[in-house]
Parts: sequence; structure tokens; C-alpha cells
Amino acid sequence: ILARQLQKEVQATNSPDFTEEQKKTLGKIATCLEMRSASLQCTQSKEEFKLEDLKKLEAIIKSILTYNKEFPFDVQPVPLRKILAPGEEENLELEEEEDAAAGAGSTEAFPQRAPGTLLPRLPSEPGMTLLTIKIEKIGLKDAGQCIDPYMTISVKDLNGVDLNPVQDTPVATRKEDTYIHFSVDVEIQRHVEKLPKGAAIFFEFKHYKPKKRFTSTKCFAFMEMDEIKPGPIVIELYKKPTDFKRKKLQLLTKKPLYLHLHQTLHKDS
Repeated sequence: ILARQLQKEVQATNSPDFTEEQKKTLGKIATCLEMRSASLQCTQSKEEFKLEDLKKLEAIIKSILTYNKEFPFDVQPVPLRKILAPGEEENLELEEEEDAAAGAGSTEAFPQRAPGTLLPRLPSEPGMTLLTIKIEKIGLKDAGQCIDPYMTISVKDLNGVDLNPVQDTPVATRKEDTYIHFSVDVEIQRHVEKLPKGAAIFFEFKHYKPKKRFTSTKCFAFMEMDEIKPGPIVIELYKKPTDFKRKKLQLLTKKPLYLHLHQTLHKDS
């Protein structure tokens, strides 16, 4: 959240509060925060950006208006590519204007944004059921060409209003033929018994488009309440834009390509 906030300050063209040099420093701090975030989400033990490093940034933020030393880390400010909040979709028109203004070649060497905002399982409650959905794989005809693919999972009511926090999976790294493999567990953040009638769980497949420098939704799928049962389930993919109200649905393809899930119900008796 702080990285995004700093990013907004850096990109505000009419911000008289900071000099260009200070904006650069804020941008570098945003980069460090992103790197720390990626380290925390990485399962390998090697931490790119350690907690001790993070603590060095505190003094810089506190003295940002007078700070004039060399920045302690060799990083570049976050490029114009946005740091997205989970489930946030970018405004494409705005992006393209910025592209034209910034000159499309100005992407700096910055580690790709690593989504991953999966939440732990809720505490169990007597007589209540929790649902874990394992996203196994998605079938797409151009699976091999998708860059930084990830999935945004949300639970919506009939009017498309969020019932739970939105979650992003980490980027999927394994692709084969027409499949992208996720093999990741998503913990639904509400007891099944407390989900209102007509609710649905949405899965939006997103990937990065380097030419336009934004993350785009390619297709989506959803699961309704009567489909919650233990075991494997295969659900159909629909064309974007995501229709959370489920009124105008168009299948993505006639080919037998689907989203493959596996459900586990945890009941505390």
C-alpha cells in the first residue's frame, strides 16, 4: 500500500510538495518496498531484500524533505508500469496517453511485479464449513505466449459487490501445450454457510502486455453456490470484460478448454 502511495506522489505532475530529486528517492523507496514484498512471497530461502535493509528506509522517509545523501541501495525508481492493488484493473485509455507522453521505450530494468495476495485459512467455527479451492490449471490455445499470468479470485453477490477480500495468485511459471499450471490453494474468506444465495466465486485470468505496458484480463470463469462440493470440478471460460452480474456471458472458445479446480471442504464438527 505504501509503495502505491509513493508511486502516486511520484507520478503526480502538479505536486509542488516534492522536488524532482525527492520524487526520485520516493520512487526508489517504492522499488525497495516492492522487492521486500516479493521476497516475503517467495518460497525460496534466498531473500533479495532483507528486513534490516527495509529498516534503513525508515530514516530516509522521515527526513525526505532534507535528505541529500547517496541512496543506500542500487535500484531504479519504479517505472511508469503501475503497481496494482489486488483485483485492480488499469484504465487502458489513460495508459495509452501516458505511453505516448513517456515514449514507449522508457521501461527500466525492474523485477516484474509479482502478484500474490493469497490469504490464510480462516479459524474454524463449530458447525461451519470452510472451502479451499485448488486452482490446478487453465486451458488456453495460446497458453505458451502469456506473460506473467496470474489469477484474481473474488466472491461477489448477485449485484457484483465484493463479499470477501480479493486475492491474487502468484504468477504461474509452468506452461505446457495448451495449459498454464497454477497448482495453488485459495482459501475462501467466509464460511460456506454465510455466503448469501446467488453469490458466486470468480476467477479472472490476467496477463501482462509488454507493448501496452499494462496487465489485462484475458478471460474469466465463475462457480455458483450449488457447485460447491468436494472433489474436482471443470468450469467454462468466458470472454472479457468480466461480468460480475452474470447477465451477458459469451464463451471464450468452442474448443474444449476450461479452468480445472479441486475443492476441499473443512467442517468443524
